[in-house]
Amino acid sequence: MMNPIECPLHLIMEKIAGKWKLIIIYSLNQSGVIRFSDLHRLIGGVSQKVLTSQLRELERDGLLIRKVYPEVPPKVEYSLTGKGKSLSHVLDSLADWATTNMVSELES
Repeated sequence: MMNPIECPLHLIMEKIAGKWKLIIIYSLNQSGVIRFSDLHRLIGGVSQKVLTSQLRELERDGLLIRKVYPEVPPKVEYSLTGKGKSLSHVLDSLADWATTNMVSELES
């Protein structure tokens, strides 16, 4: 039996676990570069505090880039790193799976 610490799925879940992280990554993949307020509006249903926390964790883990412009008021933009972009095909597959399975569940 594989030690949970050595399991690749355990390692990635440490990086992307969280109610909003996959949605943030998916949204950034679809949008490219996006400002905080636009991302907050696009995602909907998440508080600014939670979104900020999740974005900081994703930045810390090397999945997104936070660029701050020296302006007043401050302008902050987010985009995916190469590592973050490499999740796009996985998230597209998950979205396809969810669509297929959610439709079949609704029909049941």
